[in-house]
Amino acid sequence: MMQQYLAIKAQYPDAFLFYRIGDFYEMFYDDAIKGSQILELTLTARNKSADNPIPMCGVPHHAVENYLNVMIDHGYKVAICEQMEDPKKAVGMVKREVIQLVTPGTTMNVTPGAAKQNNYLTAVLPVDDGFGFAYTDLSTGEMKVTHLNSLADVTNELDALSSLEVVVPGQLDDDVADKLKVNDRILSQQAISDQPSAEVSFVIQDLQDQTEARVVSMLMQYLLNTQKRSLAHIQRAVPYTPSAFLEMDSDARRNLDILSNSRTGKKADSLLWLLDKTKTAMGGRMLRNWLERPLLDYRAITHRQQQVQAFLDHFFERTELADNLNQVYDLERLAGRVAFGNVNGRDLQQLATSLDQLPAILDTLDRIGDDSLDDYRHLDTVGDVADLIHASIVDEPPISVKDGGIIKDGYNAQLDAYRATLKNSKQWLAEYETQERAATGIHNLKVRYTTVFGYFIEVTKSNLDKVPTDRYDRKQTLTNAERFTTPELKAKEDTILEAESNSTSLEYDVFTQIREQIKDNITRLQALAAKVAGLDVLQSYAQVAEDQHFVRPTMTALGHDIDIVNGRHPVVEKVMGATEYIPNNVNMDANTDMLLITGPNMSGKSTYMRQLALIVIMAQAGGFVPADRATLPVFDKIFTRIGAADDLANGQSTFMVEMLEANAALSHATSRSLILFDEIGRGTATYDGMALAQAIIEYLHDHVHAKTLFSTHYHELTALADHLDRLRNVHVGATLDHGNLVFLHKMMAGPADKSYGIHVAKLAGLPDELLRRADQVLRHLEEQGGTLDVSDAPSRTAVAANSSSAGTPVAAAPASAAESAPATAETAADKPHADSDDGTSTDTGAQPADEQLELFAPTTAVPELSTVDHKVLQQLKQFDLLQATPMAAMNLLYQLKQELKH
Repeated sequence: MMQQYLAIKAQYPDAFLFYRIGDFYEMFYDDAIKGSQILELTLTARNKSADNPIPMCGVPHHAVENYLNVMIDHGYKVAICEQMEDPKKAVGMVKREVIQLVTPGTTMNVTPGAAKQNNYLTAVLPVDDGFGFAYTDLSTGEMKVTHLNSLADVTNELDALSSLEVVVPGQLDDDVADKLKVNDRILSQQAISDQPSAEVSFVIQDLQDQTEARVVSMLMQYLLNTQKRSLAHIQRAVPYTPSAFLEMDSDARRNLDILSNSRTGKKADSLLWLLDKTKTAMGGRMLRNWLERPLLDYRAITHRQQQVQAFLDHFFERTELADNLNQVYDLERLAGRVAFGNVNGRDLQQLATSLDQLPAILDTLDRIGDDSLDDYRHLDTVGDVADLIHASIVDEPPISVKDGGIIKDGYNAQLDAYRATLKNSKQWLAEYETQERAATGIHNLKVRYTTVFGYFIEVTKSNLDKVPTDRYDRKQTLTNAERFTTPELKAKEDTILEAESNSTSLEYDVFTQIREQIKDNITRLQALAAKVAGLDVLQSYAQVAEDQHFVRPTMTALGHDIDIVNGRHPVVEKVMGATEYIPNNVNMDANTDMLLITGPNMSGKSTYMRQLALIVIMAQAGGFVPADRATLPVFDKIFTRIGAADDLANGQSTFMVEMLEANAALSHATSRSLILFDEIGRGTATYDGMALAQAIIEYLHDHVHAKTLFSTHYHELTALADHLDRLRNVHVGATLDHGNLVFLHKMMAGPADKSYGIHVAKLAGLPDELLRRADQVLRHLEEQGGTLDVSDAPSRTAVAANSSSAGTPVAAAPASAAESAPATAETAADKPHADSDDGTSTDTGAQPADEQLELFAPTTAVPELSTVDHKVLQQLKQFDLLQATPMAAMNLLYQLKQELKH
């Protein structure tokens, strides 16, 4: 047996081998050691007394699905090795074969929480001009293919599909393989066959591109090799082009929280979470697809929006439709299970129940009567399949399809004959028991049955003396009873067991015939599932639009103006509540390409930027948008540079990530794109960052002409509005109330007056002493043109001590100019002298060599300040504006003015 195990294991070196022995799937050697850790099983050993016992662990066959799910979740493959013959009838070793290789990309076990998600298996084929790329969901049969130009395009598609497994033709360059393995994806190798099978030929029949046909063939061959069964539900491959949809890279999807929240990785607090009011699993998957790939076609977008409007205008009909959809199961995956051969009776009843809802759904659509819904009003209800199931499958079938009890009486004549025999036999056994009790006078005599000993007569020990001599043949002795048989009972037993065996076998055969009949209708079921899923998404859109007060946007086919009145961030508004959220307008006409946004941190700049992108995505996905009114163009791409994060896996710093994301927009954006740049340049030195930010703004303005929202804390950049005619300054309002910062969350024209960074730090709870010092340093920087305030420790201590008093903070003036100079500066007497051009020595003390020159130097000498002037300036410097009341500020101003007069 171990030789057989090792021979089979050698065929699947990269998979765990679940080797069937009786009622268990066993693992041996390294598989057992590692598997016991992953599955938390007890590790035992085979041949424990040997010098090198074989590590061993196992799982019960009836619970194998649960263990498979755990292995797949950890990213492993599992080869299922079954006994191919009855051990009782086998001669020598029982034949065993791997009947299926289960991998992360091919698992058919869908947990309830993942029912609304696809599990995509992808394939990548490197070619001279790029990559062939295909993907499929084995559980639904969907197959798509495209031709991509670069590895970056491939990884972006893999991220969009959340693919866990990639099929490749063989060994790849290390750089390519490493990029494909990101996010714990596994690579599986599959050679491309030059002679495709009939199933492969069917799937690729519509493909004209040779690369697309080859990558789909490779993917299909991998499925056939691993699943080892019919794949009749795999649909004909459909070519697609990513650029035919609104393009977003993985950074944009993550930054905008489209399918999941970027902080938690969960669906909650994402756009999908807000919009998902779908009633079916397939509707939920289609909604994800629509949000992943918003449309570019103006007519298709407006057509979807008209369909949503039709449901919005018919509340009662929409409610009826939702009620019917609640009773529709996952038609796509049910069809897949039928074709895959692992469907059971309960699955078929779910299929029939789902099909039973179609007449009512069609009636509802007829009563709505909107022409935009004509695509859905002529559905093939596949009623013949429902009739077949109702006629053949019992209402409450068992889970197993091999133990009988699944086919209705009256469906198969031979099966009914077997069942009649069994029914009559039961009556005969009851009558036989009564007869034997009367003949023997033993009133507690019983005719019983066990799977080991068959049928027998049981008599208790206390009544053995009543058994007539030679009437029974002894069969088994128990502690308290004896068991007997008779030729008559033995003959009836043979009849009953034969009928039971034949009945169970025939019932399974009948069930497989029914399954094959339904399998012939897979294409019809898949087409119906797509239509029902579409209806589900449309009613979900309408439900959310009504609940959240969304409006139908006006789409412009040719213009590029944006006019949003009282737009809202849909997710933030949902979390906060509509009464607390402050809406904002977005107005960018033909003469405005860029809004330069300034304002305090936490004031809502990023929210404002994200809400525009989400409104665009919702509109081009065919839905309504959160605003009072919205006029939008059709965008081709969205780029985002939001947040600060490094990419340690690829050795990239925060600033490098920032520059790479910025470059993606600069390189690929068009005049019909939307760009969101948040705080470009903050990851490097101030002047470097400001210079890059200005250059990027000018490049976008002069060369790209995309609609751009650019937020910044570099207030110097607001001056660009005087030189760039297509740029406009806007800011998020904020005000100070008794020294405390109050956010208005309202977008206003013009630049912000300041950043209020220290005030935001105060809101965060930083120590008061720290805030006072920061305010002092800030004032020094503003007065000295960027030169740091590195006052000595006693001076800083004095500031802290004096500013904590209740009165006006006043610090003692320095005793000398040398004491007030930076601690690192040298006195004039100690500074080196530079030689002038004529060889004479020149005093350079007035201007340190490393000090930045002023842009506008004074043309006249500045008069020296008096002692009183110094004192007044010192008091102004030490005054704690953050903590002062308006009255205290007035008093100080009056006091200082009086001192200057004297």
